Amino acid sequence: MTDVQRGTRATGRKLVSANDPYFAGHFPGAPVFPGVLLCEAIAQLGALAVGEGEDVALGAVHRARFRRPVLPGDILDLSVEVVRASAPLRVRGVVTSGAAPIAEVELSLEPPRGARVHPAAVVSRGAELAPGVRVGPYATIGANVRLGAGTWVGAHAVVTGPTTLGERNRVFPFAAVGTPPQDLKYRDEPSRLEMGDDNNIREHSSVHRGTEGGGNVTRIGSGCLLMVSAHIGHDSQLGSNIVVAAGAAIGGHVVIQDFAIIGGLVGVHQFARVGESALCAAGAMVSSDVPPFCTVAGDRARLFGLNTVGLQRRGISADAMRALKHAYRTLFQGGGMRDSARERARAEGGHVPEVERLVRFVETSTRGVCR
Repeated sequence: MTDVQRGTRATGRKLVSANDPYFAGHFPGAPVFPGVLLCEAIAQLGALAVGEGEDVALGAVHRARFRRPVLPGDILDLSVEVVRASAPLRVRGVVTSGAAPIAEVELSLEPPRGARVHPAAVVSRGAELAPGVRVGPYATIGANVRLGAGTWVGAHAVVTGPTTLGERNRVFPFAAVGTPPQDLKYRDEPSRLEMGDDNNIREHSSVHRGTEGGGNVTRIGSGCLLMVSAHIGHDSQLGSNIVVAAGAAIGGHVVIQDFAIIGGLVGVHQFARVGESALCAAGAMVSSDVPPFCTVAGDRARLFGLNTVGLQRRGISADAMRALKHAYRTLFQGGGMRDSARERARAEGGHVPEVERLVRFVETSTRGVCR
């Protein structure tokens, strides 16, 4: 039983039973509750008080005074006060039984050293788990997998290698990360998956390694969100801060630039490109390149103007927005030859970096862009 005021204090109660396992063989004939377990109890309650839960552990005991033994049948009242709420965390605990003082303990809390692997998880020899990594029950970590500090792999998730995940990634239950590509030409040649930091791979998502035909590597940047059942095909190259919504399927060799949003159930054809801050609306079938900053929708995907909401959220300036709107009209709504339209758009707005990137994307397209 506990009462917690996060960041300030916590109280709890413990009934000491003669059946508790730590009494067996401990001072036979005169069972005494071990003092070290009193310290551990204070640490556990202190973790709740500072709001960190299982993310901290007992670091050091700075002062402990035990006033009388704890015997079977005692009811312990524990009270913990937060002395320092920033690192290194420090708490002070008092233990009483009725009106009788039992112990006073002051200790520090710190992040657990090393990785924490659930006993039901399977971690292969050769896997490298940085400090702070957590692996949940029935998760599988294959050989040649490197997990960066603070990364969490949930229950029943699978991460196989060669795969490198950066720091603070979150792989949710039943996701499959780093599995072999779905390519009939693949013959078990060495290939890998590389991911940056702070990515969220939600339930039942799949991310495949590369193939020889695509440079043997699939890459994902940092800060990306792959929602439930999203799929990232082999050799795809994703930037950072990308959202791939539920059920979207990204084919092989696809390039998706920073801040793009792939809507639910979208399909992106292999070798297509999606430009930065582009929005593929839900259900779009993308077979051509999607220009940066634009919105596409439909089967096959067609242009529906700029992604104005996404650009505002990203903090694009009003001047850049006006220049992009003018360039959009010149490139996609004006008449005449496409080469001359690109030249006019660059001449009129190329001094704006966003316009230059838009024009450059269009002129380097090999599949053609959505219209």
